[in-house]
Amino acid sequence: MKCPHCLVEIYPNSKRVGIGTDKDGSWYIEVTQCPGCNKNSYYLVCYELRTNPGGTSKEVTKSTNLIYPKGTNRYPVPLEVPADFSKDYIQSCLVLSDSPMASAALSRRCLQHILRDKLKIKKSDLAKEIQEVIDNALLPADLLESIDAIRNIGNFAAHPIKSQSSGEIVDVEPGEAEWNLDVLEMLFDYLFVRPEIVKKKKLALNAKLSDAGKPNMK
Repeated sequence: MKCPHCLVEIYPNSKRVGIGTDKDGSWYIEVTQCPGCNKNSYYLVCYELRTNPGGTSKEVTKSTNLIYPKGTNRYPVPLEVPADFSKDYIQSCLVLSDSPMASAALSRRCLQHILRDKLKIKKSDLAKEIQEVIDNALLPADLLESIDAIRNIGNFAAHPIKSQSSGEIVDVEPGEAEWNLDVLEMLFDYLFVRPEIVKKKKLALNAKLSDAGKPNMK
C-alpha cells in the first residue's frame, strides 16, 4: 500500500480497534504507521462474518475508507498542467475515498475536456469521442488502449454519457475511478509535461547555437 502522507509504497505496521456492530456489519478503526515517515493513518473498516459450507467463518471486508489524513493519496498535478484541466482531476482525487461514483464523474468530465480542447474532438458523447481518438490514432498505442479501457470498464453502452452530462453520476465498477485517474495522469504527462520539457531543451539548445554563431534549431 502507499502511505497517504509521504506517498511511498510501504509495508506498514498496523493494528485494529473495534468500535461496534450495527445492521451494516461490524466496524473497526485500522491504524497504520509508515516506517518511513513515522506518521499514522486511520481507516474506517466495515466487515461481516460469513459462514462457509464447512461451518467455518470468514471475515469479509465490505468497505474501507481513509479518514485521516484527508487528501488525494496521489502525487501533485504537474505545474505544466493548466488549472482548467487540473481542477476536476484534483476534486476527483479528493472525493475518491468517499464516493467513487462522484470521482469517476469528475474524471470523465476532465477526460472529455482534454479530448475536446487538446485533440479537437467534438462528438455527441464521450464514448464516440474516445472512438474517434482511437480511429485516428491521435495518441500513442498505450494511451489509446488506456482510454479505451475507460469506456469498456465504465460500460458506456449501458450508461451512455452524453456531451451535456459527461459529469453524470452512474454506477462504477471496482477500480474504475482509480483507473480513470491513472489515465488522466498519463495524458497530463504526454500532452502537457513532455512538450514543455522538449520546449525548454530546444530553447537551451538554441541559446548554445546562437552563442556559437550557428542558426537556431527549427
